[in-house]
Amino acid sequence: MWPRVIAGVVLCLVGALWIAQGVGAAKGSPMTGHPAYAFLGGAVIVGGVWLVVAGARRGSAGSDQAP
Repeated sequence: MWPRVIAGVVLCLVGALWIAQGVGAAKGSPMTGHPAYAFLGGAVIVGGVWLVVAGARRGSAGSDQAP
């Protein structure tokens, strides 16, 4: 459960950074000002959210069952 959730959160943060760089809000990178990175960042966030949801569902399903 936790590895998926942690990986999902990290992907969401990276995706948010890529969006900020793609739209020019975060400066200091060759990615700054290139809209393609904003779209890629959105896709990375979608993947991160999917991992967080999948990890949370797996964790909640496993907590109801006896060992």
